Amino acid sequence: MTYFADLSSRQVASLPDDERVPVLLLPVGAIEPHGPHAPLGTDPLISRGMCERAAERLAADDDVHVLVLPEVPYGVTRFAAGFAGGIHIGEETLHSLLVDIGAALIAQRLGRILLVNNHFEPAHLVTLRRAAETLNFAYDGRVALLELVRRRHAERLTDEFRSGECHAGRYETSLVLADRPELVDQTLMRTLPHVPVSLAAAPADGGFREMGMTDAYCGKPAEATAREGEETFSTLTDLLVEAIRELARE
Repeated sequence: MTYFADLSSRQVASLPDDERVPVLLLPVGAIEPHGPHAPLGTDPLISRGMCERAAERLAADDDVHVLVLPEVPYGVTRFAAGFAGGIHIGEETLHSLLVDIGAALIAQRLGRILLVNNHFEPAHLVTLRRAAETLNFAYDGRVALLELVRRRHAERLTDEFRSGECHAGRYETSLVLADRPELVDQTLMRTLPHVPVSLAAAPADGGFREMGMTDAYCGKPAEATAREGEETFSTLTDLLVEAIRELARE
């Protein structure tokens, strides 16, 4: 089985005594506008897609037992203020939620938890890091965060991702096309002009509008393809599998 919530209570109770090391994946993202063409749930969709692919790849593995937890789709998303559909939660709310989820699992001897995130607003990332640190130091967990923005990971992803022009641009839109193409307005997508705004240079205050993202996207969504999305998902899955194995060895 791939999904933690599909297990019975008895099956969960037996996980810590399994010969394989249980590693639980927690997909994280945010509900926010992704241009006029892509779904609000783009970020958690990508996180979930990565987790499902990694669990499938490791389904017959002799060393690790990977399970996907129900996702946490809400995050810190002040950048999206003023656009319809954004659902922001504060840093302390997100921190408390993640810590409570992790603490409940650690108490059941399921302490190896990997946060899989695809929402890169700085305040959101800081909160995820802090939640992992709290669980490790206060609850004796083995909790890690796969940080795709780290140079060693980003250099394996696409040019647009590395440029920072990747909010609902070619990078993210291609991933949605690979997983849920029916959620993308492809006719509209092909008409969207390049918006050369890098989130890597985002100001400490302000939001998408202030950055020049008047339609809540940057980059080149018109160039997105399902093929690129599948290739990127393959790379993302490689990174996730490597992180799973590293966590299992701790």
